[in-house]
Amino acid sequence: MDQAALRFDRVVKRYGGLTAVSGLSFDVAPGELFGLIGADGAGKTTTIRLLCGLLHADAGDVRVMGRDPVREHGRVTRDLGYLSQRFSLYGDLSIDENIAFFAEIHDLWRYDARRTRLLELTGLLPFRSRLADRLSGGMKQKLALACTLVHEPRVVLLDEPTTGVDPVSRREFWKLLAEFLEQGITILVSTPYLDEAERCHRVALLHEGRLLALDTPDRLRTSLPGQMVEVIADDQRHASAVVSALPAVVDTGVFGERMHVRISPASAERGAALVESALGEAGVAVRSVRAIPTSLEDVFIAKLSDADAVGAPAVEGER
Repeated sequence: MDQAALRFDRVVKRYGGLTAVSGLSFDVAPGELFGLIGADGAGKTTTIRLLCGLLHADAGDVRVMGRDPVREHGRVTRDLGYLSQRFSLYGDLSIDENIAFFAEIHDLWRYDARRTRLLELTGLLPFRSRLADRLSGGMKQKLALACTLVHEPRVVLLDEPTTGVDPVSRREFWKLLAEFLEQGITILVSTPYLDEAERCHRVALLHEGRLLALDTPDRLRTSLPGQMVEVIADDQRHASAVVSALPAVVDTGVFGERMHVRISPASAERGAALVESALGEAGVAVRSVRAIPTSLEDVFIAKLSDADAVGAPAVEGER
């Protein structure tokens, strides 16, 4: 198929005086794993609900498999699977019964083999008779994914599927997504976790409904000029004040006990030495100063800072 699986073209969505999505444009190719990345309030859930046809756009054009998800809702939902933020299955039904329910509302009546295969893939087969209310958080998300996929959709929309799930279950969930991706399913997933964004083919970085950047994780990381230096100091506030005053420093960001310092390209080769020397002269006790690869979190913060400085979103990447 030549056309995009999903398309947003200059889409605007308002709730009263609040603009939740502001002129957002992106395409998702068939078979792609695409990430919507941003904090709460970035517009991720609104974007997914627009794709599901649950909301009408105030401006712009939304397409799913070439169709309008509002005007052609019935045809779109046959090809679409949607997993919402909240666990929305039935706690007083078993795993088997939940999957059966979702199969039958999609007018599927011969689903036993498909259900068993999904239970095998998700590791839920030994627990198929257990009530949903008795499942752990990770098992609930696996069940929700199985229910989402039972009617064999071509496109799956996942709204923060691993929020509140333990790290081990998060890894297992992403392994499942990789398996379904190999089957040719197009997957759009929203997440606030930058480490999860690394697994996507391409990501859109969102803030307050605006697109800050859109590209592959690798290209986004290399798009940030200069060298990143990590600093761990006993007094991070003092260290930040000292480092920020250096002419070679473009910006800084604090991540827990670690401070990331972006050095200008002209001073990149000696960035760590410059920072360490300045902190030593200022009497700041330093535990570690080292050059590190640029992360997506660094890119997101830099793009956000740039957009706030000019009062407009950064230019989006490819497609």
